[in-house]
Amino acid sequence: MNVLVTGGDGFVGRHLCRELDERGHDVAALSRDPDPTALPDGVETVAGDVTDRSSIDPALEGVDVLVNLVALSPLFIPTGGNEMHERIHLGGTENLVAAAEDEGVERFVQMSALGADPDGSTHYIRAKGRAEEVVRESALEWVIVRPSVIFGDGGEFVGFTKKLTPPVVAPLPGGGKTRFQPIWVEDLAPMLADCVEDDDRAGEVYELGGPEQLTLKQIAKLVRGRVAVVPVPMALAGVGLSIGGAVPGFPMGSDQYRSLRFDNTTAENDVTAFGTEPDVLLTLEEYLHGI
Repeated sequence: MNVLVTGGDGFVGRHLCRELDERGHDVAALSRDPDPTALPDGVETVAGDVTDRSSIDPALEGVDVLVNLVALSPLFIPTGGNEMHERIHLGGTENLVAAAEDEGVERFVQMSALGADPDGSTHYIRAKGRAEEVVRESALEWVIVRPSVIFGDGGEFVGFTKKLTPPVVAPLPGGGKTRFQPIWVEDLAPMLADCVEDDDRAGEVYELGGPEQLTLKQIAKLVRGRVAVVPVPMALAGVGLSIGGAVPGFPMGSDQYRSLRFDNTTAENDVTAFGTEPDVLLTLEEYLHGI
């Protein structure tokens, strides 16, 4: 099949493009400023901006499956402010869906996020939820994947945890009780590739997480080692992050505080739908001890 991966030279995209290439597909990776060195020789790179419909139309000619991985991080304030989530996640998805419909693309695989909700409490979650609505309401055959936080080489989750938890003494919002279910990117990529290939996945929504549900406190101790966690009341943390978010260069703000008020975990881990059990997936601790 001819597969176009938007955001294909990014963190998840690099691993998915490699997986699809090894499975024998013709793969192209689209991004604003493509980096061919990040991808296997067999993967084509294409320049395009999902917020500019005219720049992506040529890339969709002859494409069978489009995988949309373009995303801004929920962990940091985007350059341009939190309103960029609406522009990239919603506006970009609208452009891709419209172009895919016009070009006769057979399947659209959308990487969303756990908790995606048009009425959610953060710009990121709302934009992801509204983008899902666009995909569901399209004329395309679609698959939606909602992963928890993703870790691996080139990822930002470990770095984010280090920023949030200084060594020795770490003041964590709510004492670090927020739960995550980190999934290794190399476990996730084959599942995304199955969503590209398997006919019976059309119209499905998959919530995917790793083998463990860990609190932020537990993750901080894995990343930092011996660290004393000092609980910061959520209300006080909200004020601090909101003020910090108004300071140029400060990476977190009110949206990031609100995201720490709800868990990022699956109710039922859908990795079983891909022929695997959660307990065989790589844990964050195993990954950290291997780097």
